[in-house]
Amino acid sequence: MPFDFKKEYKEFYMPPQKPTIVTVPPMNYIAVRGQGDPNTEGGEYKQSIELLYGIAYTVKMSKKGSRQIVGYFDYVVPPLEGFWWQEGVEGIDYSRKSDLKWISVIRLPDFVAKADFGWAVSEAAKKKQTDFSKVEFFTYDEGLCVQCMHLGSYDDEPATVELMHRFAEQEGYTLDITDTRLHHEIYLSDARRVAPEKLKTVIRHPIKRQGGQGA
Repeated sequence: MPFDFKKEYKEFYMPPQKPTIVTVPPMNYIAVRGQGDPNTEGGEYKQSIELLYGIAYTVKMSKKGSRQIVGYFDYVVPPLEGFWWQEGVEGIDYSRKSDLKWISVIRLPDFVAKADFGWAVSEAAKKKQTDFSKVEFFTYDEGLCVQCMHLGSYDDEPATVELMHRFAEQEGYTLDITDTRLHHEIYLSDARRVAPEKLKTVIRHPIKRQGGQGA
């Protein structure tokens, strides 16, 4: 059975529908940065997703190619994720999607070194005849966060976010969104195939102890 990050790390990918506190360790990702409304057909965000999956599947299928990555094990490609922000806004203003900036990511297994990633970018560019220059190897240490499973439309996320913030405050934490600690979403549903009211999205916000740092 291929290793499934969602099943093996349920605390990060399958939280309950009520807010919880979690400490997320550093992880490596395939990443593409951009800005603008993610719903724009043929726009920068949707192009970024194609680039991410191009690299993700090149790494996954490397076992059948010329490069044998040290420590490789078979796995399910992890879900699409995104870090989001807007200039001058703490959190997200969902009414101003054209102002969104984002880092769209897919997690990499720990066995993928930077050299392996570079090979995957070159291999994908050669096979797909596509420019993958926007893709980067991205390490993110998320740390202490409040998170919750959101069921429903992305536009309905503010209600879940409000619950998260209230819970964190009750538990003695305060929101810690900064230039480097960002609003984070993990997409467990394919929005092209799932009705909006059935979408599953993990929402995660950075926090710190009230009056101090860390846990």
